[in-house]
Amino acid sequence: MDAALDVSMLKLVVALYLVGTATVLTALVVGRRFPRTPLVWLLGIAAALHAGAILARSVALGHIAVASLPEALSLLACVIVLVFLIVQRYASLLALGAVVLPLAFGLTLGAALGGGGAHPVPVVLHSLWLPVHVLLAILGDALFAIAFSASLLYLVQERRLKGRRGRGTFRHLPSLEALDRVSHRCLVWGLVLLTLGIVTGIVWAHEVWGRPWLMDPKLLFTVGIWALYMVLLQGRMTAGWRGRWAAQLTVAGFAVIVLSLIGVNVLGLGSHGGMF
Repeated sequence: MDAALDVSMLKLVVALYLVGTATVLTALVVGRRFPRTPLVWLLGIAAALHAGAILARSVALGHIAVASLPEALSLLACVIVLVFLIVQRYASLLALGAVVLPLAFGLTLGAALGGGGAHPVPVVLHSLWLPVHVLLAILGDALFAIAFSASLLYLVQERRLKGRRGRGTFRHLPSLEALDRVSHRCLVWGLVLLTLGIVTGIVWAHEVWGRPWLMDPKLLFTVGIWALYMVLLQGRMTAGWRGRWAAQLTVAGFAVIVLSLIGVNVLGLGSHGGMF
């Protein structure tokens, strides 16, 4: 795919995500209900264009486009929006867009500004494991992003209710129970996918590099994230961890994910930083 065309499509997607962000935030600030149908259609079109750009780029490269930080940011943003739209079919929580859409906008803008040059995957990594491992990991991160969004809104809504502000800004936020439920379900499925991503990554890395990958910074970050979310989910089941404490841990876990994604790539740490 032509690099200029690729970047142009991303810029269009950025504009659509920005419109969606402005729509949701405006509805929150002025205290109106969300324009559900137009917003869902807008995001559906944006996500379709985004996915099409990634698919076309991947076909041109001969592998899934994840060999650079901009490509990884673009793919993550697209999957986050797609998962968000799927959640809407079952939970109808457009208010999550107040966090999801600015996040998707920022990630896609970073991808567009990062350039559209080709970034081939090293020959040693040409394998069926590549799309399997990457998509499992990205899907897991996307679900964690939705859980993060729900948890952040939970903290905002809790503070609002404690201040007894029944009307005005943020009055159309979902209930605490709904936000906690969505966060929990996304954490469960996100942890399942993250576990599969770790397992496939370990098997693949062992085939390619042998044992040196064991101290890879990305793997260490990922195991730390897995442990944090596992403790959180275990605490919910056995100790009744809910509410603010669970929301704060969920937000902290996603902060580590962002640190891992950006830090490892920018600093070129380990195998992921050097080859992806």
